[in-house]
Amino acid sequence: MILEKLIVGPMQVNCYILGSTSIKEAIIIDPGAEPEKIKRTLQKHCLKPAFIINTHGHIDHIGANALLSLPIYIHEADALFLKDPEKNLSDMLGVPFISPEADKLLRDGNNISLGEISLEAIHTPGHTPGGICLCTDNLCFTGDTLFAGGVGRTDFPYGSEKDLLGSIRTKLMALKDEVIIYPGHGPCSTIGEERINNAFL
Repeated sequence: MILEKLIVGPMQVNCYILGSTSIKEAIIIDPGAEPEKIKRTLQKHCLKPAFIINTHGHIDHIGANALLSLPIYIHEADALFLKDPEKNLSDMLGVPFISPEADKLLRDGNNISLGEISLEAIHTPGHTPGGICLCTDNLCFTGDTLFAGGVGRTDFPYGSEKDLLGSIRTKLMALKDEVIIYPGHGPCSTIGEERINNAFL
């Protein structure tokens, strides 16, 4: 498996390229901006992009959806965020944005496979109603749910601190300590590190 992190856009979003070495195709997680940078990374690894997964529907995570022209996966509770500038917060920035609609609506527990890659979509509402984490046995892409030393904001419309902390405590803290987390912003960490040292928990 090929895994590469790109930091894209003015909000410094972590976009992840997750590539299958067996079939030379890739999943793009949270292409928030800079589609040409994403395309260059795919070319560097000789990977053909297969589809996009948005961990949630905020503008900084969906901004390059249209420019990549790929199938889009998102949790069903955030599907309307793609088409609504008020919900996806682009209205707040003064540049209303509408993404293409989702091609596949995800639910808690759905499996997403590509070659040897297999991800479980874990529904973690709180930052948005349809926030998800994408996990395997040894790694988890946590979007804006859990960060190294922090948690996602809940002061935006449709956010809920109670739901966010409940999602983290009941779902993410149930994972093994050695699971590496790859968040939507900032550096990586592990579940064990956050269990011990994350002050928000």
